[in-house]
Amino acid sequence: MKPPVVDYRKLRPGNLRSQQFSHLFYLLFWPIFALAFYAEERLYQVDFYHPIYCPLDDYIPFLEIFVIPYLVWFAFLVFQHLYGLLYDIDNFKWLMRYILITYMSAVVIYFFYPNCQELRPQVFARDNILTRFMAGFYQFDTNTNVCPSIHVMGSLAVWSASRQAKPLQKPLWRVVFAVIALSICASTVFLKQHSILDVLWALPICVLAEIYCRFMAKREKRNKQCFCTSSDTVTPPTSPTN
Repeated sequence: MKPPVVDYRKLRPGNLRSQQFSHLFYLLFWPIFALAFYAEERLYQVDFYHPIYCPLDDYIPFLEIFVIPYLVWFAFLVFQHLYGLLYDIDNFKWLMRYILITYMSAVVIYFFYPNCQELRPQVFARDNILTRFMAGFYQFDTNTNVCPSIHVMGSLAVWSASRQAKPLQKPLWRVVFAVIALSICASTVFLKQHSILDVLWALPICVLAEIYCRFMAKREKRNKQCFCTSSDTVTPPTSPTN
Protein backbone atom coordinates (compact mmCIF):
# COMPACT_ATOMS: atom_id res chain seq x y z
CA MET A 1 0.00 0.00 0.00
CA LYS A 2 1.23 3.49 -0.86
CA PRO A 3 2.46 5.33 2.25
CA PRO A 4 0.75 8.60 3.21
CA VAL A 5 2.36 11.77 1.86
CA VAL A 6 2.17 13.36 5.33
CA ASP A 7 3.24 11.72 8.57
CA TYR A 8 0.42 12.83 10.86
CA ARG A 9 2.15 11.18 13.81
CA LYS A 10 4.39 14.26 13.89
CA LEU A 11 1.43 16.62 14.23
CA ARG A 12 1.68 18.85 17.30
CA PRO A 13 -0.19 22.04 18.26
CA GLY A 14 3.01 23.97 17.74
CA ASN A 15 3.51 22.90 14.11
CA LEU A 16 -0.10 23.05 12.94
CA ARG A 17 0.65 26.24 11.03
CA SER A 18 3.59 24.69 9.23
CA GLN A 19 3.42 24.02 5.49
CA GLN A 20 3.21 20.30 6.22
CA PHE A 21 0.02 20.51 8.27
CA SER A 22 -1.63 23.86 7.46
CA HIS A 23 -4.12 22.18 5.11
CA LEU A 24 -5.82 20.70 8.17
CA PHE A 25 -7.33 24.11 8.92
CA TYR A 26 -9.79 23.39 6.12
CA LEU A 27 -11.39 20.79 8.40
CA LEU A 28 -12.59 23.62 10.66
CA PHE A 29 -15.17 24.29 7.98
CA TRP A 30 -17.23 21.26 8.99
CA PRO A 31 -18.12 22.28 12.57
CA ILE A 32 -18.72 25.86 11.39
CA PHE A 33 -21.06 24.65 8.66
CA ALA A 34 -22.81 22.23 11.02
CA LEU A 35 -23.49 25.01 13.54
CA ALA A 36 -24.71 27.41 10.84
CA PHE A 37 -27.01 24.81 9.30
CA TYR A 38 -28.34 23.72 12.69
CA ALA A 39 -29.06 27.34 13.61
CA GLU A 40 -31.00 27.86 10.38
CA GLU A 41 -32.95 24.64 10.79
CA ARG A 42 -33.68 24.69 14.51
CA LEU A 43 -33.06 28.16 15.96
CA TYR A 44 -33.76 30.73 13.26
CA GLN A 45 -37.43 31.77 13.38
CA VAL A 46 -38.94 31.87 9.88
CA ASP A 47 -42.42 33.22 9.25
CA PHE A 48 -42.73 31.78 5.75
CA TYR A 49 -40.90 29.16 3.72
CA HIS A 50 -41.07 29.53 -0.05
CA PRO A 51 -42.31 26.24 -1.59
CA ILE A 52 -40.05 24.91 -4.31
CA TYR A 53 -42.03 23.17 -7.00
CA CYS A 54 -41.83 22.39 -10.70
CA PRO A 55 -44.59 20.64 -12.74
CA LEU A 56 -41.97 18.11 -13.78
CA ASP A 57 -41.83 16.91 -10.17
CA ASP A 58 -45.29 15.37 -10.60
CA TYR A 59 -43.96 13.05 -13.30
CA ILE A 60 -41.07 11.75 -11.18
CA PRO A 61 -42.16 8.65 -9.23
CA PHE A 62 -41.10 7.76 -5.73
CA LEU A 63 -38.58 4.89 -5.99
CA GLU A 64 -37.33 3.63 -2.67
CA ILE A 65 -34.38 1.78 -4.26
CA PHE A 66 -32.66 5.16 -4.47
CA VAL A 67 -32.20 5.03 -0.69
CA ILE A 68 -28.98 3.16 -1.47
CA PRO A 69 -27.18 5.88 -3.48
CA TYR A 70 -28.67 8.55 -1.22
CA LEU A 71 -26.91 6.99 1.79
CA VAL A 72 -23.75 6.22 -0.20
CA TRP A 73 -23.30 10.00 -0.36
CA PHE A 74 -21.84 10.00 3.15
CA ALA A 75 -19.22 7.36 2.31
CA PHE A 76 -18.54 9.14 -0.99
CA LEU A 77 -17.55 12.32 0.85
CA VAL A 78 -15.54 10.51 3.52
CA PHE A 79 -13.60 8.51 0.92
CA GLN A 80 -12.49 11.60 -1.00
CA HIS A 81 -11.52 13.39 2.21
CA LEU A 82 -9.38 10.47 3.34
CA TYR A 83 -7.81 10.01 -0.10
CA GLY A 84 -6.76 13.65 -0.21
CA LEU A 85 -5.54 13.79 3.39
CA LEU A 86 -3.45 10.65 2.99
CA TYR A 87 -2.23 10.67 -0.61
CA ASP A 88 -2.84 14.00 -2.34
CA ILE A 89 -2.93 17.25 -0.34
CA ASP A 90 -3.62 19.36 -3.43
CA ASN A 91 -6.65 17.18 -4.14
CA PHE A 92 -7.85 17.64 -0.56
CA LYS A 93 -7.57 21.42 -0.97
CA TRP A 94 -9.53 21.24 -4.24
CA LEU A 95 -12.31 19.27 -2.56
CA MET A 96 -12.52 21.56 0.46
CA ARG A 97 -12.51 24.75 -1.61
CA TYR A 98 -15.30 23.35 -3.77
CA ILE A 99 -17.34 22.38 -0.71
CA LEU A 100 -16.65 25.68 1.03
CA ILE A 101 -17.93 27.71 -1.93
CA THR A 102 -21.03 25.58 -2.55
CA TYR A 103 -22.09 24.83 1.01
CA MET A 104 -21.64 28.35 2.33
CA SER A 105 -23.51 29.67 -0.70
CA ALA A 106 -26.36 27.37 0.29
CA VAL A 107 -26.29 28.64 3.87
CA VAL A 108 -26.54 32.24 2.66
CA ILE A 109 -29.40 31.38 0.30
CA TYR A 110 -31.28 29.54 3.04
CA PHE A 111 -30.97 32.58 5.29
CA PHE A 112 -32.22 35.16 2.80
CA TYR A 113 -34.63 32.87 0.92
CA PRO A 114 -35.98 30.22 3.32
CA ASN A 115 -37.53 27.48 1.25
CA CYS A 116 -39.18 24.11 1.54
CA GLN A 117 -40.69 21.32 -0.51
CA GLU A 118 -44.01 19.52 -0.13
CA LEU A 119 -43.41 16.54 -2.38
CA ARG A 120 -43.14 13.71 0.12
CA PRO A 121 -45.77 10.97 -0.26
CA GLN A 122 -48.24 10.64 2.57
CA VAL A 123 -48.69 6.93 1.89
CA PHE A 124 -46.20 4.59 0.23
CA ALA A 125 -47.39 2.39 -2.62
CA ARG A 126 -45.21 -0.46 -1.34
CA ASP A 127 -44.31 -1.75 2.11
CA ASN A 128 -40.74 -2.94 2.50
CA ILE A 129 -37.60 -2.22 4.50
CA LEU A 130 -36.66 0.71 2.29
CA THR A 131 -40.03 2.46 2.51
CA ARG A 132 -40.08 1.91 6.26
CA PHE A 133 -36.63 3.44 6.47
CA MET A 134 -37.78 6.48 4.48
CA ALA A 135 -40.83 6.87 6.71
CA GLY A 136 -38.53 7.14 9.70
CA PHE A 137 -36.10 9.35 7.82
CA TYR A 138 -38.87 11.80 6.93
CA GLN A 139 -39.59 12.15 10.65
CA PHE A 140 -35.97 13.00 11.37
CA ASP A 141 -35.07 15.11 8.32
CA THR A 142 -36.96 18.36 7.80
CA ASN A 143 -38.34 19.39 4.42
CA THR A 144 -36.95 22.92 4.76
CA ASN A 145 -33.88 24.60 3.27
CA VAL A 146 -33.67 22.35 0.27
CA CYS A 147 -32.80 24.67 -2.63
CA PRO A 148 -30.02 24.37 -3.69
CA SER A 149 -29.45 20.73 -2.83
CA ILE A 150 -26.45 20.05 -0.60
CA HIS A 151 -26.53 16.40 -1.63
CA VAL A 152 -26.07 17.41 -5.25
CA MET A 153 -23.31 19.90 -4.54
CA GLY A 154 -21.44 17.46 -2.31
CA SER A 155 -21.64 14.73 -4.94
CA LEU A 156 -20.36 17.03 -7.67
CA ALA A 157 -17.58 18.22 -5.36
CA VAL A 158 -16.31 14.65 -4.97
CA TRP A 159 -16.71 13.98 -8.69
CA SER A 160 -14.77 17.13 -9.51
CA ALA A 161 -11.96 16.30 -7.08
CA SER A 162 -11.73 12.72 -8.33
CA ARG A 163 -11.10 13.99 -11.86
CA GLN A 164 -8.01 15.82 -10.60
CA ALA A 165 -6.49 12.78 -8.87
CA LYS A 166 -4.06 10.94 -11.15
CA PRO A 167 -4.76 7.42 -9.77
CA LEU A 168 -8.48 8.01 -10.32
CA GLN A 169 -8.17 9.21 -13.92
CA LYS A 170 -8.29 5.71 -15.37
CA PRO A 171 -11.44 5.14 -17.48
CA LEU A 172 -12.91 2.62 -15.03
CA TRP A 173 -12.57 4.98 -12.05
CA ARG A 174 -13.96 7.87 -14.06
CA VAL A 175 -17.06 5.83 -14.89
CA VAL A 176 -17.48 4.61 -11.30
CA PHE A 177 -17.30 8.11 -9.83
CA ALA A 178 -19.59 9.54 -12.50
CA VAL A 179 -22.21 6.83 -11.95
CA ILE A 180 -22.13 7.27 -8.16
CA ALA A 181 -22.36 11.06 -8.36
CA LEU A 182 -25.21 11.05 -10.88
CA SER A 183 -27.05 8.31 -8.95
CA ILE A 184 -26.88 10.40 -5.78
CA CYS A 185 -28.18 13.44 -7.65
CA ALA A 186 -31.04 11.37 -9.08
CA SER A 187 -31.84 9.91 -5.65
CA THR A 188 -32.70 13.34 -4.28
CA VAL A 189 -35.69 13.67 -6.61
CA PHE A 190 -36.73 9.99 -6.72
CA LEU A 191 -36.93 9.94 -2.90
CA LYS A 192 -38.92 13.19 -2.95
CA GLN A 193 -36.28 14.88 -0.84
CA HIS A 194 -35.88 17.59 -3.46
CA SER A 195 -37.58 19.22 -6.39
CA ILE A 196 -35.86 19.09 -9.74
CA LEU A 197 -35.35 22.84 -9.25
CA ASP A 198 -33.13 22.15 -6.23
CA VAL A 199 -30.85 20.17 -8.51
CA LEU A 200 -30.85 22.76 -11.28
CA TRP A 201 -30.10 25.66 -8.93
CA ALA A 202 -27.14 23.76 -7.52
CA LEU A 203 -25.48 23.56 -10.94
CA PRO A 204 -24.48 27.24 -11.46
CA ILE A 205 -23.05 27.34 -7.93
CA CYS A 206 -21.01 24.24 -8.76
CA VAL A 207 -19.77 25.90 -11.94
CA LEU A 208 -18.53 28.87 -9.90
CA ALA A 209 -16.84 26.50 -7.45
CA GLU A 210 -15.17 24.64 -10.32
CA ILE A 211 -13.84 27.90 -11.78
CA TYR A 212 -12.52 28.99 -8.39
CA CYS A 213 -10.81 25.66 -7.74
CA ARG A 214 -9.13 25.71 -11.15
CA PHE A 215 -7.96 29.28 -10.59
CA MET A 216 -6.48 28.45 -7.18
CA ALA A 217 -4.82 25.28 -8.47
CA LYS A 218 -3.16 27.17 -11.34
CA ARG A 219 -2.01 29.93 -9.00
CA GLU A 220 -0.48 27.47 -6.54
CA LYS A 221 1.22 25.58 -9.36
CA ARG A 222 2.66 28.84 -10.70
CA ASN A 223 3.88 29.82 -7.23
CA LYS A 224 5.58 26.45 -6.78
CA GLN A 225 7.31 26.80 -10.14
CA CYS A 226 8.52 30.30 -9.24
CA PHE A 227 9.80 29.03 -5.90
CA CYS A 228 11.67 26.15 -7.54
CA THR A 229 13.17 28.45 -10.16
CA SER A 230 14.36 30.96 -7.57
CA SER A 231 15.84 28.15 -5.47
CA ASP A 232 17.77 26.79 -8.45
CA THR A 233 19.26 30.18 -9.28
CA VAL A 234 20.50 31.01 -5.80
CA THR A 235 24.25 31.42 -5.87
CA PRO A 236 25.97 29.52 -3.07
CA PRO A 237 27.95 31.73 -0.72
CA THR A 238 31.66 31.88 -1.41
CA SER A 239 34.15 31.17 1.32
CA PRO A 240 36.02 34.20 2.60
CA THR A 241 39.59 34.62 1.38
CA ASN A 242 42.44 35.04 3.78
